[in-house]
Amino acid sequence: MLIQDNLSVQEKLKILTAAAKYDVSCTSSGVNRKGKAGSMGNASEMGICHSFSADGRCISLLKILFTNQCIYDCKYCINRCSNDVVRTSFTPEEICRLTMEFYSRNYIEGLFLSSGILHSADYTMELLVKTLWILRKKMGFGGYIHVKAIPGASPSLIEQAGFLADRMSVNLELPTADGLKNLAPGKTRDKILTPMRQIQRGIAGQMIKEGMSLPDYGSYPAGGREIEKGSVKKGSAEKKSEEKAVVSVKQRTGPKQQLGRSRYGNFGLRQVANHRDYFVPAGQSTQIIVGATPESDYQMLMVTEALYQRFGLKRVFYSAYVSVNEDSALPVLPGGPPLLREHRLYQADWLMRYYGFDAGELLSEKQPNFNVFLDPKCDWALRHLEHFPVEVNQAGYEMLLRVPGMGIKSVKRIIAARKSAVLRFEDLKKMGVVLKRAQYFITCSGKLLYPIKVEQDYITSQLLGDERRKRWDIEHKDSYQQLSLFDTSVIL
Repeated sequence: MLIQDNLSVQEKLKILTAAAKYDVSCTSSGVNRKGKAGSMGNASEMGICHSFSADGRCISLLKILFTNQCIYDCKYCINRCSNDVVRTSFTPEEICRLTMEFYSRNYIEGLFLSSGILHSADYTMELLVKTLWILRKKMGFGGYIHVKAIPGASPSLIEQAGFLADRMSVNLELPTADGLKNLAPGKTRDKILTPMRQIQRGIAGQMIKEGMSLPDYGSYPAGGREIEKGSVKKGSAEKKSEEKAVVSVKQRTGPKQQLGRSRYGNFGLRQVANHRDYFVPAGQSTQIIVGATPESDYQMLMVTEALYQRFGLKRVFYSAYVSVNEDSALPVLPGGPPLLREHRLYQADWLMRYYGFDAGELLSEKQPNFNVFLDPKCDWALRHLEHFPVEVNQAGYEMLLRVPGMGIKSVKRIIAARKSAVLRFEDLKKMGVVLKRAQYFITCSGKLLYPIKVEQDYITSQLLGDERRKRWDIEHKDSYQQLSLFDTSVIL
């Protein structure tokens, strides 16, 4: 299908912003670059609108595709080559001009740039690199840039993009190789994982150059010995520097040492200087489509855990499958996109990253899917009542974090307050503890809030009321409508 060259920039913008709305892995976080004289923009930690960062901040990004032309025929994708849609493409200069003009008007704080595959992976990646180079080097743009690495592109192009972008991502798309074979026959797991591994090794090499210690996740292959192995020949001085950095990782920075902080999110630089180029300082992320293939939540969570541990990802994003094409290989979802399932996966992902849970604790082969009525933390607690109730004035930090209704901030407040006082239930409420859930799992001075049965069936029946209302809210929430630059219902 031919690209329409006679379209105006505004017409292209309308088409290519709409085409980008199904890619949810556009978080902006992990880097803090201040503005400097002679350049425009920064990547400081502030902003509003459009997207959410890993730490919950709301930020604004210009989220577009370079082109919606594609050589692949992925059955779930609106831009697949067999679809009869209007095809168009920006030029690098057009994207740069849009970005600078939107930034100068305070519409955006950065750019999220993805693309279909135009002619070939290398051809497309070369255009993306050219766009970033003009933005950074010719126009002096210092704002946040997230760019997609094109699977199958040459390593040299991926490397060039890595030194110009803040974050890169390669979408895993589907959790298993069989799923890719059935729904995305042009893509393979090797094509996707190869640039992901390259980005990981590049970030690790940059961290070593900056004298930073690499996280050790046990099975994580880039814990030192395999970094850059066989790809670059190093001098003896550089090898000694690497070995020294690797040796400095003396402890396993696992869940018990990092609870309350991301177990995996420390793989990257974050703080960067203005006068130097760094390789993907904000780390990399990926996206998995939920519900397009028959994998269970357990399988998806195990894949997520492996991605965090083996590739040092900052975030794994989940995108509920939205039916945009008619194909016999695609699932029929009478209830619409599986938003509740996506929500449960995000909750479980949060527990794994910040609360010290492992995928095998939350789900198993015997229980492969999440409870639709209970959040993963409540569900885990109800299946492990032998650990409860816990005494708030004595329980350790790790155990308190596993109590439903208690978050990181409230647990830290409890730990600090009980050094000088004996805590009561009314004190916990003031500290932010949600007693509606926590009351079944804790005691204060050996007493429960009310005389209740610590039994699974009873507690479950008491918790289901609130969760059913939440489920309705989630399933009826229009969470897939991307903010449009052409929404005439908004008065500016």
